[in-house]
Amino acid sequence: MRDELAVTATNLVKRFGGRRVVDGVDIAVGTGMIYGVLGPNGAGKTTTLRMLLGIIEPDEGDRTLLGDDRPREVSDRVGYLPEERGLYPSMKTTHAIAFMGALRGLDWKTGRRRAVELMTAAGLGHATDQKIRKLSKGMAQLVQLLGSVVHRPDLLVLDEPFSGLDPVNQERLEKLIVAERDRGATILFSTHVMAHAERLCDRLAIIAGGKVRFEGTVADARATLPFRAHYVPHHPDANIAALLPADAQADGDGWRFTMPDEGIEALLIRLIDAGYGISGLSIERPSLHDVFVQIVGREALEGVDAPGAVA
Repeated sequence: MRDELAVTATNLVKRFGGRRVVDGVDIAVGTGMIYGVLGPNGAGKTTTLRMLLGIIEPDEGDRTLLGDDRPREVSDRVGYLPEERGLYPSMKTTHAIAFMGALRGLDWKTGRRRAVELMTAAGLGHATDQKIRKLSKGMAQLVQLLGSVVHRPDLLVLDEPFSGLDPVNQERLEKLIVAERDRGATILFSTHVMAHAERLCDRLAIIAGGKVRFEGTVADARATLPFRAHYVPHHPDANIAALLPADAQADGDGWRFTMPDEGIEALLIRLIDAGYGISGLSIERPSLHDVFVQIVGREALEGVDAPGAVA
């Protein structure tokens, strides 16, 4: 089983100033999948990724990266986009990408050739001779990302990769992540934006207060919440609330409520018999955002210590 896992973490703990920023995190990332680490700012995502990569050492627990319990030993097989962006502004784009590849053992000539290929495929072919300082923030961020994949890593770790990107460059980044997965790489990325995780992730973990609050597929996450209904009566009346589930809330001309345990049919019969009729009805599946808000909100209500500004 271990050979099938690109990344493992068992009871990882990290303290800063006496505060448990990461508090017993367990993660298992299968080879060849896209895995998301989701959580609000300050949840412990960045600290967890840095421990997995061997940038910082855990105070407790174990981790393996590509089968090695010494992550720095396999760093040439890893591509990493840190939360803090940074490129030499006077470098040309292709040189910057080739330079990042050289840091991982890729020869300069191959790095420059691949840089042109990657930039062209990402829609940046027009900027292959431009200096970094001439690029927009989003374009520079994509160039740095291309530098993290130019050596064709087995594992790609991205910390908040979508932060600061406009919708066009976000779409380019999503396509690049999928292309890397299709090439055979494992992708591990952190984010607090649910839409990207919902579209991309094979599995995900939601971290809040330094702990893993959920782990599974997007479908598993959605299944933790019930379906909701949006009902619009043909003959509105304030007294209709007495027939609806207890959590029903008025919404414009209609009402939203959790699907009753008995199903929707019996409720609709009662509404029709009472003379309210049906002008509109839709059944809404919970989104990953709904699950995230529920989990993070519950963690806050439980009074779990938030780890301050540490991500």
